[in-house]
Amino acid sequence: MKTKIVTLGKTGITSPQNAFGALPVQRRTMADAVRILRRAYEGGMTYFDTARAYSDSEEKIGEALSDVRDRITIATKTTARTPDGMKADLEMSLKNLKTDVIDIYQFHMADRCHAPDDGSGLYEQALEFKRQGMIRHIGITAHKIGVAEECVRSGLYETMQFPFSYLSGEREVALVRSCGEHDVGFICMKALAGGLITNSGAAYAFTAQFDNALPIWGIQKEEELEQWLSYMDDAPGMDEETADFIEAEKNELSGDFCRGCGYCMPCPMGIQINNCARMSLMLRRAPSQNWLSESWQENMKQIESCTNCRACVSKCPYELNTPELLNKNYEDYKKVLAGEVSVG
Repeated sequence: MKTKIVTLGKTGITSPQNAFGALPVQRRTMADAVRILRRAYEGGMTYFDTARAYSDSEEKIGEALSDVRDRITIATKTTARTPDGMKADLEMSLKNLKTDVIDIYQFHMADRCHAPDDGSGLYEQALEFKRQGMIRHIGITAHKIGVAEECVRSGLYETMQFPFSYLSGEREVALVRSCGEHDVGFICMKALAGGLITNSGAAYAFTAQFDNALPIWGIQKEEELEQWLSYMDDAPGMDEETADFIEAEKNELSGDFCRGCGYCMPCPMGIQINNCARMSLMLRRAPSQNWLSESWQENMKQIESCTNCRACVSKCPYELNTPELLNKNYEDYKKVLAGEVSVG
């Protein structure tokens, strides 16, 4: 069956339920990124997600797709926390993307529901952008479920972007349904759980169960893109085998684990928390000899410098005991290096 077409709530924006997340293309050369983005468009993708925080991702989208601007949807984001900062961000985004309007402009990594008269002036600035025709719709991205729920209930936002995958719980499922009830477009980020999910068909089949959900797949390599594009005409569905597989996955990954979002960074001691705190899972689920390289051994050894300041704990949107996870992963890693535990 063909992939479904999703309407993002009251925005009226439609897209195949198969969208392009452009964070990873910042790691490719301009020529490679342009080729990948262009192929995504030619293969049927029409929704492209980026952010000012994604280094040159916006520029690459502008270079690749400005000539088909009227046929695609561009969503970008700002981490600015002042009206002036927002204005500077938006002006740069418009320049980079080679456009005069952003379709969906989002508050990035929001730690609260920005609202009129909250003293920050941020929401009022977004409304002014909309009045001036610089943006079409106001959205928000969040990682804390309570913040996301409040934003959806507020009626202030036209889209909500939140982590959602087959590892999500009932509260996250309820959030998706709440977006449908409030006519808020729901955009799934981290539908592969930061790389822990390696079965793209199962990931796709899960999100496709929700008619109002638009997953954005972070794409860096041509082979990844071709896999997603193959689902345009042959979309995986939820069958008994896939459901059983997902149930087994959820059992294996039950409990606390790092999603690799990186919002705990930077660590004052230089620890690469977003990978070090989930190294055991990555070795098992996405095995690569690179994880055992000399540089990664040095990165993992840096965990010994942890002072337990717990700054990472206060910033973790999933409220994890990150120092504990770091130590557990370090002990597992040493066993792998010593040959006491096999991986892959």
